[in-house]
Amino acid sequence: MRRFISRIIKPWLALAATAAMVGATQQGCTKDPGASAKAPEAAAAPAAPAANEKREGGVRVVELSVTEKGYEPSPVNLKKGEPVKLVVTRKTEQTCATEVVMDGYDINTPLPLNQPVEIAFTPKESGKLVYGCAMGKMISGVFMVD
Repeated sequence: MRRFISRIIKPWLALAATAAMVGATQQGCTKDPGASAKAPEAAAAPAAPAANEKREGGVRVVELSVTEKGYEPSPVNLKKGEPVKLVVTRKTEQTCATEVVMDGYDINTPLPLNQPVEIAFTPKESGKLVYGCAMGKMISGVFMVD
């Protein structure tokens, strides 16, 4: 019986304790706590309807919010070569999206809670442009550039 305990039970208990500690210390970054349980069809959301288009001096203004659901609205349609001013407001503490990162545009901007932050850029290429949090874009949004 001692052999069974020392060779089987002790390693299993050590593995279980390690897994519990790792799970407790990781600060995961998800849009929705039940996201992993959703069906794949739910992940492929249809394109969002066009938001009211605002302009300031020929520059398109896009208002984005960071909520418990992530970046909203998303996706947003943009035009290649058209200057854009993003106005991003983080409205929750329950997110790792405390900054917005956009590869290829040198954008890495902090998002203080409940303060609108303006970010100006011009889409250079057509296609899908993904932006998101600094944790590998675990929380992300999409610009569809025509």
